[in-house]
Amino acid sequence: MKSRQIRNSLLLVLTAFIWGTAFVAQSKGGQALGPFSFNCIRSLVGSVVLLPVIRLLDKINPNNKKPKTAAERRKLWIGGLCCGMALFFASSAQQLGLYYGTPAGKAGFLTACYILLVPILGLFLKKKCGWNIWLGMVITIVGLYLLCMTASSLSFQNSDLFVLLCAFLFAIHILVIDHFSPLVDGVRMSCIQFLVAGAFSAFPMFFSEMGHSAAGIAAWLSQLQSWDAWVAILYAGVMSSGVAYTLQIIAQNGLNPTLASMIMSLESVFSVLAGWVILGEVLTARQLLGCLLIFIAIIFAQIPVGEKKEA
Repeated sequence: MKSRQIRNSLLLVLTAFIWGTAFVAQSKGGQALGPFSFNCIRSLVGSVVLLPVIRLLDKINPNNKKPKTAAERRKLWIGGLCCGMALFFASSAQQLGLYYGTPAGKAGFLTACYILLVPILGLFLKKKCGWNIWLGMVITIVGLYLLCMTASSLSFQNSDLFVLLCAFLFAIHILVIDHFSPLVDGVRMSCIQFLVAGAFSAFPMFFSEMGHSAAGIAAWLSQLQSWDAWVAILYAGVMSSGVAYTLQIIAQNGLNPTLASMIMSLESVFSVLAGWVILGEVLTARQLLGCLLIFIAIIFAQIPVGEKKEA
């Protein structure tokens, strides 16, 4: 059981790494195509990418959680629909915040505030945490503040409301996954959630970014001819959506959702480190201290302390 938790924790670290490195692609793609167009296409790409993966996994392990009865198929589709709707609303709010001007670092901090909301919402679902996880969560928030917030980003913008809403919706997404992941096949549910998120994104995309007219659709199609836009779409669709969100669903199975949210907050750390390694951005002492605090908090939260009661 403990080895499984360690494995799942490491998978979530990989998930956070992919999300962190994809943050630039997400920001660039949303600016190039519009928030709903980017989310729609990346979600559908993520869904399509998982189809051969599902087929391959069925051949490797025929006795997996593949649904065999009508009841099991219904449960799978209900889980995929619920996860997909939560993902659509959360990712749309995040993209709108970025699109209307919230800086990436500030958006990273505000989004990561879901780690405060997950345990609070979890209390209503009888998801309890040990005191070490609560303390680790507070240390993580301090670390995220040092990492992401600068003197120039302390002011509050209207676009920040979208990102705060996104944090609340991602907290719900994590709890929905926590409910369904032990019950159904994770890869299939991930495939369905992207299909649902893409389908829901298509409606606002058609009316707001295609202009619900032939001329608007023609102008929208011309934007898709940009190679930069497709690089962002494919990276976000294949890696951030197809791979990372699937890893999240698989890895959350058996982990306390609050601990899972803390590990996934490493996304902010990896986004800053990626900027340092790939773009040559300079890390300040303040940011390095923030990274260190987050790593310490996550390690501390996984150490058994007293009678820790897990869901």
